[in-house]
Amino acid sequence: MTDDEGGIRTRGVRRAFGTVQAVTSVDLDARPGRVTALVGPNGSGKTTLLLMLAGLLAPDAGEVRVAGLDPAVDGRAARARIGWMPDVFGTWESLTAREVLTTVAAAYRMAPDDGARRAVELLELVHLTDLADSPAHVLSRGQKQRLGLARALVHDPDVLLLDEPASGLDPRSRVDLRRLVRRLAGAGKTVLISSHVLTELDEMADDAVFLSQGRTVRSQSVDDAAAELRAWRIAALSPGALADWLTAAGITARLEVDGSALVDLDGDEAAAALLRDAVAADVPVVSLAPAGGALEQAYLRLEEERR
Repeated sequence: MTDDEGGIRTRGVRRAFGTVQAVTSVDLDARPGRVTALVGPNGSGKTTLLLMLAGLLAPDAGEVRVAGLDPAVDGRAARARIGWMPDVFGTWESLTAREVLTTVAAAYRMAPDDGARRAVELLELVHLTDLADSPAHVLSRGQKQRLGLARALVHDPDVLLLDEPASGLDPRSRVDLRRLVRRLAGAGKTVLISSHVLTELDEMADDAVFLSQGRTVRSQSVDDAAAELRAWRIAALSPGALADWLTAAGITARLEVDGSALVDLDGDEAAAALLRDAVAADVPVVSLAPAGGALEQAYLRLEEERR
């Protein structure tokens, strides 16, 4: 990916706070038209990295390019291309939801009429029209998250940086968020999203970058993660028949207390073959599915390898 393609690129990025090295060495590529998941445990450097990409922190070393610009050098130009949604909504609590958006629009030097129209569009988009004239302090955590997303979209940015955007959202809002993120990527925007809910990232992300202790430890597509060796859960009407068949077939499995079994399989074709053989052996199979999301299992494998 070249710098002028409108995506995100970092190489060897470092950032310390005193003696604490928050980001040690991060290499990351996020492409336009795709959703890239930023995955890692607490303290892995995800939020610090996002702050550097947003131009709110300067890196100590390394290369950062967002939409072809260095946020630490070309701050104003970069911020015009970036939409930033932090994990905690911070705003003027006395302003209404509409005023929050029109104030941000003015900060981006949008004409008052354009800012007002944009506020109406975005409040409808995030389902806050009924609360447009309510002060921000009366909004719930989830409603503030939706307003924070609208705020990040005010100036129609090319790049979106979303830090835990689903935090506090109800199930309906989570579904709406996934659809909106996919729509934004479909429109050609670069979306980098950090979340602890890895099963949700499976449903909205195209690519993933895994961080651990401030370093990039793996980058891969979600499709590639799904095709790797991972645990599948197989259940049958007769747990005993299932266990006997697995033993007779020489298949290594981990039996669960509910009678199901976990089997490590290398992608969908291996799962289809297992199901075919079980049915041919008259095992009354009722379900066969991955035991967890592709990104969740990839992350857990990385943590096991590091230990």
